[in-house]
Amino acid sequence: MIYAALILGLLGSFHCVGMCGPIAFLLPLDRTNRSRRILQLISYHGGRIFMYAILGMAFGIVGKGLNVFGIQQYLSIGVGVLMIVSILLPVTIFNRYNFSRPIYKGVSKIKSAMGAELKKKNPHTFFTLGYLNGLLPCGLVYMAIFGALATGNALQGSLYMTVFGLGTIPLMTTAIYLGNFLKGSAKQRIVKAIPIVVVIIGMLFILRGLGLGIPYISPSEMVTVQEVTAHHQCH
Repeated sequence: MIYAALILGLLGSFHCVGMCGPIAFLLPLDRTNRSRRILQLISYHGGRIFMYAILGMAFGIVGKGLNVFGIQQYLSIGVGVLMIVSILLPVTIFNRYNFSRPIYKGVSKIKSAMGAELKKKNPHTFFTLGYLNGLLPCGLVYMAIFGALATGNALQGSLYMTVFGLGTIPLMTTAIYLGNFLKGSAKQRIVKAIPIVVVIIGMLFILRGLGLGIPYISPSEMVTVQEVTAHHQCH
């Protein structure tokens, strides 16, 4: 499912530019020294991906805990359904219940910390801005976290989120250099494609959980923690 994370990152970065673009545009890059500017960009993206990797590991551990109860396949199906439902439900429902209200205070603190870092311009500023950026609420990041949860493994969850983060780099970097470079019908077509991609990835997770015997997509058996433990005990 790693390739799904890369696709989600590549196409989802169009959404990321809209959400995180203002932050990226404010990065205090050194416009006079090309080498230093590149290092600053690497540091910023490194901070984002570092935070994504930590989140992936954390939710991978949660998924592993659920696998102890032998529900790995059900978890994969559930994650796929959540992805699809989150796309199909009208936005007005989310606005009505305002699911993100409880974390507003946390988001406010993150933004304040980012504002303070923008003023400091220390060597570690860009890395700090990156990992703080990775903590900001984002629908596409939530989708990727669902995927990390479904892996049921700390390392695989971390890898899933890392690949997702790598997929966002090309467009985010272009946006930092050129601003809102993509306009008009081309941008609209790509933005419209993002929900379709999320639904397809959700369907892949459902197929993975159904165990239909399709190589790489829907293997007939998913190894659980109990099976691995039993295997070692036999030897």
